[in-house]
Amino acid sequence: MNTIRCKVVSVTPFNDAVFQVTLQPEAAFDFKAGQYLSIVMGEKDKRPFSIASAPGAELIELHIGAAVSESYPMQVVERLKTNDYIDIEAPAGNAFLRQESNRPRIMVAGGTGFSYIKSIIEQQIATGQTVATQFYWGCRTEEAMYYQAIARQWHEEHNWLEFIPVVEEAPANWNGKQANLLAQIKQDYVSLVGYDIYIAGRFDMVGAAREVFREMGVDEAHLYGDAFAFIK
Repeated sequence: MNTIRCKVVSVTPFNDAVFQVTLQPEAAFDFKAGQYLSIVMGEKDKRPFSIASAPGAELIELHIGAAVSESYPMQVVERLKTNDYIDIEAPAGNAFLRQESNRPRIMVAGGTGFSYIKSIIEQQIATGQTVATQFYWGCRTEEAMYYQAIARQWHEEHNWLEFIPVVEEAPANWNGKQANLLAQIKQDYVSLVGYDIYIAGRFDMVGAAREVFREMGVDEAHLYGDAFAFIK
């Protein structure tokens, strides 16, 4: 990994709980779609966030979920708001897009896990890939689905990509599924044999997903999520 100084270009709230951060690195660095970086808060305090932009983008984009004052992620947001520059360490992570694979893909995001999926899908678009891809994004409410517009735009513009929004609490006019995210996937698939699956979200959700997917025959060599490096 490289330590790179970045100019803080913007810190903008998507909603009350999620911030969009854009950084301009002083030195270009290579990364793969789906990798992450760490923001250096101190010599022994480095905090990981998925890179939401695709490789080759001029600016680095992050999505930071920070709803509670003084929380671990809000400390990062406050540092970014009050400093013109920040150091990052990058890249890291082994759950990057396997571009050479032609197996159909299932993308699964819980909450701000969307940032990880965004990098991968934008890379598929940029490189002209047309591998069949279903993207499930699960949130508690529609308001929490903070970048719904871009996901629906992908769905409309690319016939190889299907976006399936899933919320637990839906308004009357909701254009999507109302369910628990994992329950919806289990309803939609009898078997996960033959798929590449990419997943990001809270560790408890990702851990539960692995158990569900095992019951559905997933080939774990084709199940990608950096959370698996941290959970048993």
